[in-house]
Amino acid sequence: MPTATPAPTPKAVIHQRYGAKAVYRVEEVREAVDGACPGLALPQSTRSVYRGHLDLAGVLSVTTPGTFVRKKDAEQAAAQMAIDKLGIQPTDNIPSTPEEAWEELIARISYFFADENFPTSSHPLVGHLSVTIRRTRDLLGRIPISAIVACDVKVHTLCKIIDPKAEFDPLLVLSMIYNAAKQSTGVSVSNSNFWIQSQRPYSPEAVDLALQRWSGISDPIRVEAVLVPCVMEDEPKAVSFNLSENEHYMVDIASKLSATDSSHVLVSRTVGKTSSEIRFYFPAPDVQLVSDLSNNVVGCRGDGNINRVINKRASYISGQTIYGDAILANVGYTRRDSELQTENVTLCTYYRTLLGKMPDGIYKISKDSILVAELPCVYSRTSWKGPSPRDLLCSFCRLQRLSEPYFTVNKVSASCNVPGSAVCSEEMGSLKTAKQSQCAKDGRIDKENPDVFKCYVKIFSKKRELLLEYSTDDNWSKESDAIQNSALKVLIWFNHYFKQLNTHMEKLYLPKSTDGFTIYPNIFLQEFAMCLSVYGKSSGGDSGTCSAVGPFTMDTSQQQLENSAFLTDIDGQDSGVFPSHGSLTCISYSVYVLMKDKRKKYLLEVNNEFEFEIGAGAVRTQLESCITQLSVDQSASFVDELSDRDLILAAASELSPDLSKISRDSCVLEFSVKVLQVTEPMEDRMEKALFSPPLSKQRVEFAVRHINQLHATTLVDFGCGSGSLLDSLLEHPTTLEKIVGVDISRKGLTRAAKSLHQKLSKKLLMQSNVPAAVLYHGSVTDFDSRVYGFDIGTCLEV
Repeated sequence: MPTATPAPTPKAVIHQRYGAKAVYRVEEVREAVDGACPGLALPQSTRSVYRGHLDLAGVLSVTTPGTFVRKKDAEQAAAQMAIDKLGIQPTDNIPSTPEEAWEELIARISYFFADENFPTSSHPLVGHLSVTIRRTRDLLGRIPISAIVACDVKVHTLCKIIDPKAEFDPLLVLSMIYNAAKQSTGVSVSNSNFWIQSQRPYSPEAVDLALQRWSGISDPIRVEAVLVPCVMEDEPKAVSFNLSENEHYMVDIASKLSATDSSHVLVSRTVGKTSSEIRFYFPAPDVQLVSDLSNNVVGCRGDGNINRVINKRASYISGQTIYGDAILANVGYTRRDSELQTENVTLCTYYRTLLGKMPDGIYKISKDSILVAELPCVYSRTSWKGPSPRDLLCSFCRLQRLSEPYFTVNKVSASCNVPGSAVCSEEMGSLKTAKQSQCAKDGRIDKENPDVFKCYVKIFSKKRELLLEYSTDDNWSKESDAIQNSALKVLIWFNHYFKQLNTHMEKLYLPKSTDGFTIYPNIFLQEFAMCLSVYGKSSGGDSGTCSAVGPFTMDTSQQQLENSAFLTDIDGQDSGVFPSHGSLTCISYSVYVLMKDKRKKYLLEVNNEFEFEIGAGAVRTQLESCITQLSVDQSASFVDELSDRDLILAAASELSPDLSKISRDSCVLEFSVKVLQVTEPMEDRMEKALFSPPLSKQRVEFAVRHINQLHATTLVDFGCGSGSLLDSLLEHPTTLEKIVGVDISRKGLTRAAKSLHQKLSKKLLMQSNVPAAVLYHGSVTDFDSRVYGFDIGTCLEV
């Protein structure tokens, strides 16, 4: 029995009526957090909340009176206000049984071709009828059955109620419409192809009104599209077709696909944003449609095996079964316009759509940074930029046609540390908060030990079959932090798994349990079968066998950035303000692909203002290594190895012939970067507000005083970092003749070297007695004979 179709959201209702004319704007407002002290002369704790605005192109403008924690809630509230003010009524009730849905499908098809509905209707199907009548003056209005599929969402809904498989099979939908049309009043269909038309000619008056409402094409229109071959070894390629005056656009598409005629072109659901008309168009297999309601399926001629022509890439992107070669195009009629709407679809569009199915791809696209941004490995409310991990995980599940993630939050009293004392679960994305549990300590909750939260995540298939669950021993002081951090762990797991699909392995292993994850391999591989076959063939053809299960490695810990980028073309004065671990850094950058042999380079990506947290893994490693060697207002360039080919093509807005043949042997990436602003970590800002001078500076001054009192001549600073203590020692007169810094981070040593070089150069100009300074890469935990016999050893904030 199919599940009930959920009611459309307020934004969906507004979109159906107004489309792109509905413009949303979200205003960020800062409000004090509960427990703040207004009279305290210190920065108070605040949080961001949002107020929604909606403008309906001169029809109405509304603003929500209240604020919301999430941006999308503010937009939904504004949409609901508009619905209430405009008096928009909810749509008719959806049938609850297949039999009722079948009767309504028959009635709906009759409605489409009724003479009294034809002239005044704004339904996009009338656009298809109008262009046919304008071209042929055939008053029966013959159109392809697939035009109904492309134009009417309710037909899809009815077909899914009749048979849930229709959600994934356009051929089954075509069969249902064909069978229903045979029983519809006033409608006729062909027995040899997939045309549908009215049984009686439309009246001249109705035709004139329709032609006035739906304008034709005055000049030929050139439309760019992408051909996605069925054969995986063949690359997608750009194609174009010219829409001539009063010619139905499916005629040109049928010609490109070598289909019998436009009635043999099938149409997928929309791909990507709901506001677009991007769809896959593909030829119908050689099948015979069965007109028996009790056997509402597709029967095949010949050997009956049509699985061999399934287009895996197109099927994966659309979430439906696509047959043969397919064209990805943005063309069609909508309720919002009175003429054919077209928009070019490029190879960049195709590769971005494919990238958007990846866990980190959603994040990259949201940041508009394909080649630089990476999915961060840590979450912090104060520094996270872009959609939250929870929202990213929900988007990923929707794009993979999975159920909404299921979150279970346990509130645990820290004094008792009893897990599961209260449960807060989320069914299909709706979080339900449970009552606080009683942790017995003389019958009362221990106020000195605040409660903490744990979050567990389950991922289900569309059929509600469990395929992955994640549990952790980590505790969080806030419920939202527990949810966001657990969602991020699941995203990282999926990301590592997808990345391994392109490794050279005889078998791709899938663990049953590792790092807090429990995987159900049979269900997992069943749900991701199409995905595995697609990504196993991407990124230059590297592939693995994706049908086996077993262990594979995953390390979600933060990686050390030890490989320093070699900088060139350094420009700008050293401001002394360097990015450090945990600081929010804002940069501008541009990325080029550099051809080694032809000495050419092509611009791929530009970002004038990109903000991220240092040390969170939010950017590619070489870029962060570059940034940490520069101060604010300095710029530099460096080269790095080529990214995966799919990423390059997703980033390239204009694809030249050279870019289609790139490889890591012949090309590199060239980055030009400038540091615009550095914001210190929250703990550093708090320290400066509470202590004057800051504690870090007080510690250095304390160390300098005691070193001077000891009259030592040699000193080694373990964990010297960027050299703050060594800098201070050079600023004061001391008895030191040699100072050595040791640190495990090459980045820190690079910054220290630049700073010490500047200080020593200035001192040499003013005096001859200058101590020698040496920096070693090493660790305080490892013996090093180079620092044996020194008078003093220091270790500050290590």
